[in-house]
Amino acid sequence: MPLHAAEIIAVGSELLGSARVDTNSLYIADRLSALGIELRLKHVVGDEPGDLASTVRQALARVDVIVLTGGLGPTDDDLTRDVVSAVLERPLTIDERIVQAIQARFARRGLEMPEMNRRQAQVPEGALVLDNPNGTAPGLFIDHHGQAVVLLPGPPREMQPMFDRVCEGPLAERAGDERIFRTSLFLTGLGESHVEQLAQPIYARYRGATPPVATTILAAMGQVELHLSVRDRDQPRALAVLDRVRAELLAALGSHVYSSDGRAMEEIVGERLVSRGWTIAAAESCTGGLLMSRLTDVAGSSAYVRAGVVAYDNADKIALVGVPAVTLQQHGAVSEPVAIAMAEGIKARTGADVTVAITGIAGPGGGSAEKPVGTVVIAVLAPGRDAFVRTFQFIGARTQVKYQSTQAALNRIRLMTVDV
Repeated sequence: MPLHAAEIIAVGSELLGSARVDTNSLYIADRLSALGIELRLKHVVGDEPGDLASTVRQALARVDVIVLTGGLGPTDDDLTRDVVSAVLERPLTIDERIVQAIQARFARRGLEMPEMNRRQAQVPEGALVLDNPNGTAPGLFIDHHGQAVVLLPGPPREMQPMFDRVCEGPLAERAGDERIFRTSLFLTGLGESHVEQLAQPIYARYRGATPPVATTILAAMGQVELHLSVRDRDQPRALAVLDRVRAELLAALGSHVYSSDGRAMEEIVGERLVSRGWTIAAAESCTGGLLMSRLTDVAGSSAYVRAGVVAYDNADKIALVGVPAVTLQQHGAVSEPVAIAMAEGIKARTGADVTVAITGIAGPGGGSAEKPVGTVVIAVLAPGRDAFVRTFQFIGARTQVKYQSTQAALNRIRLMTVDV
């Protein structure tokens, strides 16, 4: 039977704390998806054999592919091999070829292999050994009554090339001819519920299409993501269905969609500036240079980025970007007149075509009843367009307010560089 569904089990008590995060599952999920194998569940299990055993048993009852990462080291708390061997009732034996390979690895460093490393040469009955050129722990592939159980080391540098070989070999051979096809829309300026209100009547019609379209709406910081997927063996048919639903969604959601190909907002803005032959400069206060950092994260941004000034203190707003002292005194630093003055000031000093200013209260302190934390004012000047200035009220912690501020500013630049 073709393999259709998978679970990932990340093993290690360190992954249950705050110091380590399971990133392997992202890589594994992407590779499985390319084979048409749908990831159903992900687990993080500590170094407790009973918990791991019950998780493996439950996975065996649900899916046909189980991928375990971690717990293949030489120490007593590396229990993945032992637990899987017991659950599958496949006795462990020492593979002397693995022992020799580990010994050779230590010898190349002028060291003698500790006896405890022999644990890593234990192989469940019938398992295929996956060589590990980047570490001492080999991986294991077990065909268990038609189900695939894969054991991989935790370090990504070791895990990734080993899993690639599994995907190109035994998993590819059993994956069947269905594949998963995906497309995504990225929006900003609308909340998740507003996106759902506009999108649901459209994507609901495609749930029963041939093939059916699965939809996920995800709220992220400063944006909403709309992910569409189709599972089918007929690629042209799947892509045609995705194209139809995407076209309808684009028509309904309009300019709120800033990307339909996965590119980030700063890439889209950079492309727009290049197409106009425009340059950009910014005067930032509460965002502390984050806007310019995002713009210059894009390769080739030197073609359009002129300068950025972080004028945090009022004295520097006056000295560096020319905000009139009287404007600050009358309206305060977080105000629309000051934001416009900052944008005009950086334009006068750089000659950039597009200038943007951000001033606000990122928190957690500094707010007032009149201007609470999260109050941010954004101003943008662009050729042939009326000056834009608006006061926003963002929610969240300091980092979130700063990011949302730059996202709103970049989005306004995007909109002001269309059809001028």
